[in-house]
Amino acid sequence: MKVAIIHEWLESYAGSERVLEQLIAAWPEADLFAVCDFLPEAQRHFLGGRPVRTSFIQRLPFAKKRFRWYLGLMPMAVEQFDLAGYDLVISSHHAVAKGVITGPDQAHVSYVHSPMRYAWDMQAQYLRQAGMERGLRGAYTRWLLHRLRLWDRSSAAGVDTIVANSRYIADRIRKVWRREAQVVHPPVDLAGFPFQAEKGGDFVVVSRFVPYKRVDLVVQAFRGMPQHRLLVVGDGPEAASVRAAAGDAPNISVLGALPQAELVALMQKARAFVFAAEEDFGIAMVEAQACGTPVIAFGRGGARDIVRTPDMARPTGMLFAEQSAASIQAAVGAFTALSPGIAPEDCRLNAQRFDRRHFRDAMLAVAEAAMARQEQPAAAPQRWATPSVTETAEAA
Repeated sequence: MKVAIIHEWLESYAGSERVLEQLIAAWPEADLFAVCDFLPEAQRHFLGGRPVRTSFIQRLPFAKKRFRWYLGLMPMAVEQFDLAGYDLVISSHHAVAKGVITGPDQAHVSYVHSPMRYAWDMQAQYLRQAGMERGLRGAYTRWLLHRLRLWDRSSAAGVDTIVANSRYIADRIRKVWRREAQVVHPPVDLAGFPFQAEKGGDFVVVSRFVPYKRVDLVVQAFRGMPQHRLLVVGDGPEAASVRAAAGDAPNISVLGALPQAELVALMQKARAFVFAAEEDFGIAMVEAQACGTPVIAFGRGGARDIVRTPDMARPTGMLFAEQSAASIQAAVGAFTALSPGIAPEDCRLNAQRFDRRHFRDAMLAVAEAAMARQEQPAAAPQRWATPSVTETAEAA
């Protein structure tokens, strides 16, 4: 069996690349395709030395640093991959990868991190953050996103089996593509986050400092709870805003980015891990649970798939209903009252649902089922007999 794996683009070893790494582990003989490949040599270890077949985007001017400028050309680029002869095609999709063209005898399984957020329900937020709400650039971008939406929905019809990384993404797929999706959660490296039963008294937030992560809300909430200490780990464009929100509060420490070993040690000892973003999934929450640490999270997005709330057997954390400082404070108060009933061992057990091996086994099973459906003979076409002269006369 010949297998092709389609990735969006290779730029850094981040979340979608960790999924790609496990797809490669599941199908080690697969050929790898990507719109473009500018992955630094130091981060290429997970590719196992395999070549990457790229599109014409790779050779366009300034593509190495500005390949996203060519987003409008990427649908055409991904459609140019010649996948004839492959029995199974696996696409890892968050932009255009699912748009590859396959034939009737090929099975195409698409693992979807998200439909294009910036082309659908987050268009207004994207334009606002990019400063393109008005003017010629804004008008062009709106036209481009309109065209991408049309292509995005039409190309979804060419996928045989759609797999979503969470129930939240399955709901978004149903809304924008009118397709049903199976759910297979992303793989998490549990071995890198060892279990520790003994906990300290500090709450921890670990995040990139970007607007949608809402680290500022967590900081504001703890400014109003001087009895609880908060450690803030991370860096990013919003670092100045996060530090300004913390001010001189003695119970809040903004530590910046930390080496991995120090980060893991903090998560192992934390009283709870606080997470205020609306994420497609949220791997950091699983990493905290792997350490045996409870999670207090915003109750939308992937958090609903991860955190077992107090109304469930063997709870592992709390969810709060609104992205507000008051809602976080209420959740921390409820957690403090209920935390004796949350066992670190249950947190670790909960995290094991998202192990790498589970992901590989689930994707292999999905692909096997897709291949089996492709091999089933097509239903015979309905035959319409021409009525005889006698039948026509009798009917008259």
